[in-house]
Amino acid sequence: MRKAASMRRVRRQTGGGLEGYIVTWDVDSTDAALCARLRRFVFGYVSEKAGRRYAYAGLLDRPGVRYLGQSVVFVPADSLPLLRSHLRREGIDHVVMLASVGAILPT
Repeated sequence: MRKAASMRRVRRQTGGGLEGYIVTWDVDSTDAALCARLRRFVFGYVSEKAGRRYAYAGLLDRPGVRYLGQSVVFVPADSLPLLRSHLRREGIDHVVMLASVGAILPT
């Protein structure tokens, strides 16, 4: 089930080449609260209260942001400060690399 969701996300992220940054981080998986906060920030979440559904966008919903794999995303320059400030605030060690990402070719 998880793999199917990841592949759907990648397939939605088709488009032309982009310039920006690859950001990777390392989180202590035994810290469940920290992992949950980071997951909500990156992927967003949905909450249901009193029969109403509320959807909160994550980092991946921003224009140009691409999910590359576990703990790795591509972000354009305008989204980098948002991601870095969150990672720093949470005390998460991370590395930023200048990069460009090309278009996804149909198979």
